[in-house]
Amino acid sequence: MNNDKSIPVLNDLLNITNDRIAGFAKVEDKVWETHSDLRSTYDDMVSRSTDMKNDLINLINLKGGEADNSTSVSGAFHRAWIDVKNTFASDKEESTLENVVFGEKAAIDAYEDALESGDLCPESTVLVSDQLHHLKASYAKFETLESIK
Repeated sequence: MNNDKSIPVLNDLLNITNDRIAGFAKVEDKVWETHSDLRSTYDDMVSRSTDMKNDLINLINLKGGEADNSTSVSGAFHRAWIDVKNTFASDKEESTLENVVFGEKAAIDAYEDALESGDLCPESTVLVSDQLHHLKASYAKFETLESIK
């Protein structure tokens, strides 16, 4: 697979990773009083997201591309929706956790689509597969909490 196809896919995933980081900033400190046990998981998600972002940027640069280190339009709409929804939600903590689960699921879908596209070079496939594994692990933690609330 040539880099011409890998780089746009990697940039899309970089945008999604930036969306996750921006979304995490919206969640910060909204649920910790009730769900303090999630704080370390959340902190790990934020730290891992930053690592994922840096790994994607490094690979894009290594492949001769230019990293698009921005967020996506759909991510901006989702964050705006979070603000509106939380303004009217009777249970802001529940709404916040739902948004984390929704965002993580959307990221997983995008990563799976990238792997299924056939547009990634072998090195990119390895990185994206590894990052997908981490996304699924963090999603599972929050999905479990969401199901027992």
